[in-house]
Amino acid sequence: MLNSKHVAIYVTGGIAAYKALNVVRALKKNKAEVQVVMTKSAQEFVQPLTFATLSQNPVLTDNFTTQSANNDFIPHIKLARWTDLAVVVPATANFIGKMANGIADDLASTALMATEAKKLVFPTMNTSMWEYPPVQTNIKVLENAGITVVSPDSGFLAEGEVGKGRLPDLKHIMAAIEDQFAESFSLAGSKIVVTAGGTKEPLDPVRYIGNNSSGKMGIAMAEQAAQLGGQVTLLSTVPYISHLPNLTVERISSAADLLKRLLELFPKIDVLVMAAAVADFRPVSVSDQKIKKTSDNDHLNIELVKNPDILKTIATDKKNQFVVVFAAETQDVIKNAEKKLQTKNADVILANDVSRSDAGFNVDTNQITLITADKRPDNWPLLTKKQVAQRFWQYYHSLKN
Repeated sequence: MLNSKHVAIYVTGGIAAYKALNVVRALKKNKAEVQVVMTKSAQEFVQPLTFATLSQNPVLTDNFTTQSANNDFIPHIKLARWTDLAVVVPATANFIGKMANGIADDLASTALMATEAKKLVFPTMNTSMWEYPPVQTNIKVLENAGITVVSPDSGFLAEGEVGKGRLPDLKHIMAAIEDQFAESFSLAGSKIVVTAGGTKEPLDPVRYIGNNSSGKMGIAMAEQAAQLGGQVTLLSTVPYISHLPNLTVERISSAADLLKRLLELFPKIDVLVMAAAVADFRPVSVSDQKIKKTSDNDHLNIELVKNPDILKTIATDKKNQFVVVFAAETQDVIKNAEKKLQTKNADVILANDVSRSDAGFNVDTNQITLITADKRPDNWPLLTKKQVAQRFWQYYHSLKN
């Protein structure tokens, strides 16, 4: 996949600069052509000679010095035109700010500004810096410009603290790079149903039992499938307006509503993605009138009954449908997900730990472990939910072709 691809590696001034050496080495091992660019501060951590040795190319550091030949007097433009993929690893808060605000004051920033190829950014910094609102604003600016930003990992940081800000492991970095070169494909002709949001089990005309699911993951899965040409129906408990002609949205509320509609749709579709957070229980009885509190009653007892197992129910009609289930867990994530793979008659489980603040409900990121019956669990890095959807549909396409 990377054979003969032109990958520009931009190394900026963070302690993780030394880890970029392994990225260069892995790229060369995969037969990519690599050109390293280093900022002045990056050279304080690692000498250019080390990168030059591993990349087998002189390292570019200065916009005003001829690098190797007579045609190198405008190196930032030459590099920009040469590049198939630009990777900023590590990306400091300072350099991210430059990219987001159009500042071009050195070779790295000018070359990136002139680069029309895809860009991949790996932020690394202290947790407090990562969470600083202007930094998050800059991240969104980059994403809105079509630049892929891979969220940092959580763990032990260079300054001795524990938090979010680490550079992801090499295998995750390489997977993200390879994703950028994935062949374009189409889901045209595929009939897909995606469920999203948390079901609402009514107590009375005013109140219901629900959960914290925002529906963001399911919506991302539906949008990406539709953008790839699939004929998509989104069954959602949360408001969503589709601007795509091949993405139909139907509002549902309770688990019973969802089951009824899926029984109608399932025999006619190719793929079912169960991203909705379906309530396990519902009230035995629903009051016709609002339940009022009274002065002589300080407690309210609600009897619950188990909801039908939706997947188990519709699985009796499963023929060639491909069934994908999101498993939101808080403990023993892999063990519980593997059990669900068997009991739900699913083809794939996408498991995530919703107790994490960066991968649970109501956030824009997710960390998925893909589980199938015939392979070891595949741990994906922390990604935006859009990136999770992109990676899944690429996986599905590769599996089917």
